[in-house]
This record gives sequence, structure tokens and C-alpha cells, in this order.
Amino acid sequence: MNKAQPMFLFYFSITLAICSSALYHFVAKSTPSNVNFAVSLLVTYAVAFIVTLLGFFFFPATNGIVAELKQLNWASIGLAIAIVGIEFGFLLVYRSGWNLGIAAVLTNVVASLILVPVAIFVFKDKISWINILGILVCLAGLVMLNWKR
Repeated sequence: MNKAQPMFLFYFSITLAICSSALYHFVAKSTPSNVNFAVSLLVTYAVAFIVTLLGFFFFPATNGIVAELKQLNWASIGLAIAIVGIEFGFLLVYRSGWNLGIAAVLTNVVASLILVPVAIFVFKDKISWINILGILVCLAGLVMLNWKR
């Protein structure tokens, strides 16, 4: 792997996550409110399955799918439960009248704040004083987001 590849992956990965997150919220807000949640998610996951299969062209299972499946742990099941919770949650959030920008920012900031102690104590991540200042700015932003005019 040459030196440019890690930098490309560094920027490509965050760009993909940001663009996909923005698309996700736009599409979730655009989902018809009269459609059954389960039917909507069934179609979503059927298409996601096909897109994931196409991913094997870019990220082949070099040891074979069976060998890769044997390496999985509880995290894949937990991720599935979390994804379905996010999907149902945001469909409900937008159907109940939340604004697109406010709901997305609020949930991401609060989830990030919840994850700070997890990052520190479970994953042994280090945070600096500038990170703590950023956390305080996020808390101030939450107050401002929910400020009644």
C-alpha cells in the first residue's frame, strides 16, 4: 500500500459517512407517513442486502464467506438491533413532526455525549482539554437548539 492510499481512505471514509448520513435523514423524512414501518424497512433491507452483495466486488472475502462468518462475534447482532432501532426511531421522529436539521443534530450530539465515557473507560481513548471544550460547546448547542423562541 502506498503512502497516498491511507490518506485517501482517511478522507474518503469520513466523506462517505457524512454524505450517507445526510442522505439517510433526507430519505427518512421523505418516507410516506402512511406506509407501514415494517414494509418500508423490509424494502430498505432487501435493497441494502443487494448493495452489500455488490460490495464483494470491492472488498472480496479472500478467505471465503464461511471463514469470515466464523470470525464474527456478538457485535454483528448488536449492530443489526441498533440499525433497526435507528430506522424505527427516525421514522417515528419525522412522522411526529420533528424538523429535519434539529432531529439529526440533536440525536447525533446526544449520542456522541453518551459515548464519551464509553470511549474513555471501555476503549481507553484519550481526550484533551480542547476536546472537553468541544463537548461543552456541544452542550451549549443543545441548549440553543431547544431554546423556545
